[in-house]
Amino acid sequence: MKLNEISDNPGSSKNRMRVGRGIGSGKGKTGGRGVKGQKARTGVAIKGFEGGQMPLHRRLPKRGFHNPFPTDYNEINIGRVQQAVDAGKLDANAPVTVEALIAAGLVAKARDGVKILGQGEIKAKLAFEVAAASKSAIAAIEGAGGSVKLLAGETATA
Repeated sequence: MKLNEISDNPGSSKNRMRVGRGIGSGKGKTGGRGVKGQKARTGVAIKGFEGGQMPLHRRLPKRGFHNPFPTDYNEINIGRVQQAVDAGKLDANAPVTVEALIAAGLVAKARDGVKILGQGEIKAKLAFEVAAASKSAIAAIEGAGGSVKLLAGETATA
């Protein structure tokens, strides 16, 4: 096989519609925008506009609470950690930290730390140093002979 012989399956992709390129193109003249008016012009963004009436999203009351400082953890199940150990990506003797998980390709970036969740099964005896862990994950890790050290005074969460 040569690079110039590689192609998509026939019919798998269509050419994009080029608007405003003459009457024969099927999208000529007004280019699919209808006739005149504000929305036929360029640079129009009237998403929630209701003709001057107070828009629905402003008429309805605000509800609930939005935390401006949420904690954004990388959640990872113990089953995925065990797969990485089996594949040789994680060293079973070294502590499992955020840096180790990034190096193993289990986590893309650090965020606010890692939270270990209890889905799956763990057989390796591992020492975790993470920001948070669920109670079921801690029970499974300690049941396999490992340990969990929570960083920065975090507590186990349900």
